[in-house]
Formats: sequence, C-alpha cells, structure tokens
Amino acid sequence: MKLKDFFYFNRSDRAVLLFFLCLAVVSMAFIFIVGGDGEDTVLEMEDTLSRRESPYSSYRSHANRHYIEAENRQVERFAFDPNTADSTELLRLGLHYWQVRNIYKYRAAGGVYRRPADFARLYGLTRKQYRELEPYIHISSDYAPAAGLFAEERHERRDTTHRYLRKLKVGEQLDLNLSDTTALQRVPGIGPYFAGRIVRYRQRLGGFYSARQLEEIEDFPKEAIFFFHTSNNIHKINVNMLKLNELKRHPYINYYQAKAIMDYRRLRGPLHSLDELRLLKDFTAEDIARLQHYVIF
Repeated sequence: MKLKDFFYFNRSDRAVLLFFLCLAVVSMAFIFIVGGDGEDTVLEMEDTLSRRESPYSSYRSHANRHYIEAENRQVERFAFDPNTADSTELLRLGLHYWQVRNIYKYRAAGGVYRRPADFARLYGLTRKQYRELEPYIHISSDYAPAAGLFAEERHERRDTTHRYLRKLKVGEQLDLNLSDTTALQRVPGIGPYFAGRIVRYRQRLGGFYSARQLEEIEDFPKEAIFFFHTSNNIHKINVNMLKLNELKRHPYINYYQAKAIMDYRRLRGPLHSLDELRLLKDFTAEDIARLQHYVIF
C-alpha cells in the first residue's frame, strides 16, 4: 500500500467528514454566542439580587440604629396612663419603639387598659419592665367599667385601700419592720408587687436589721432603700430547739448548714455562741455576721 492510498477517501467518506466538520463549527459558534449571554445574565441576576437585598439591609441598619438609640436614651419615671400617653412619653419611660407601636395597635383596635395589671399583657413587655413601671401606672376613671359605678358610690366611704396614696418626699422614711403593704406603696418606686415581696421576705427573716437587706429581693429598685429605717423589732430563732426542716426555712440557713447544726448538737450538745459555728466548714464569716441578728441560744 502506498502512502497516498492511506489518505484517500471515497466520495461517501468525504461527505460524512464534511458533515462533522460543519457540525463542529456550528457548535463552537453556538457555545460562544450563548456563553457570552450567560455571563451577562448572571451579572444581571447578581445586580437584581443586590437591589433586592438593599432595602432589607437598609431596614436592618435602621433597626439597629433605633436599638442603639434606645439603649442610650435617658430613662425617666413619672405617672402615666397607657390609654392616653403619646409615643414621646412612652419612649421616655424606657419602652422600645416596637413596644410603643404595639400599644398604639392595641388602642387602635379598641383595646383599653382598665387596670395596671392589663398593661402587663403588652406583647414583648418583660417582667422587669412591668415591675419598674407598675407604681407609675395611673388609669383614669373614665376607662373603668360603667357597671362598677354604682358599687363605687355605695362603698365610697369604706373604700380606703384603693385611693391614691401620697408618695413620700425626700427625707421622709418608714419603719421597714412595722409598715404594711399599703404604707409601703407610699415609697416612690414601690407598687403592690414589691410591697408584697417586702412583707413576705420580712416574715421569712423575722424582720430587717438593715434597709440594705432589700437588695436581696430580685430587681428591687435601689433608690427606694433610702426611704426606710429599721427598728429593733426582730423575731429570733433558738437554734438549739428547732428541727432541720425548721432551721432551713430561714433565708440565711441552707440545708447543709441546718444539717451541720443538727450534727453538732448531736455530737457535742447545745450551741452556746456563734463562735462555735466558726468551727463548721459550712459557715463563712459573712454567714455568721448575718445570723447574729436572728439567733439565740
């Protein structure tokens, strides 16, 4: 076989070869044209997505700015009616923008706050916020149910507990161990909630030896402490007479400390002074200093 015979194609072979060459050229041209448009399409899609994201990014930035402004706002405390207070007053009280918006939506839908406890149902309001605002919520009588008008007139002379209490002025004080819940609410920042907490904690302790003990109540407003003084009216417990369950009821004696006292009495006899408690690893110097106001032997 000669070399020229190797490269020789008959007519049918040449037709097939020419067809495939044309097909390859057309395919390459198609890929080039469509590929360029695809890149443009991708770029257009990216631009579209960027434009779609920009309003959200703007809103997020706006929301963050409002949050930062809310954190930096100076919080004020003053009497307000949630049925009539405007947005400026509500923001000054420390509420967030979206909480104020929820109040407006509630009022626009016909909702009415008829008593301070109704304000606690505000969506998003925390327990701490309500405790701080409760003493300053004053609902106008115009929003009270009409059905109660006759009852109020009939019991007007006897009803003294729900009248507006005159708040103490700077320099005035109450006896922390003798004041009831009504008197306690005369202290600025103290409402029914904290008044009840004070009385219950006083009963558990046996009385307060210092107004600073009020700081042991969760979220208690520190500015209210200066309106109290304490008298020497404390009920003391005999640590040699009480059982374990009775000992650990006192806020300053936990289970392990009560058990340590019981073991000491069982092994060594009655306690005669607080110095003996210093020998027990469960009692710190701070524990003993607090207990000295409440124990007898």
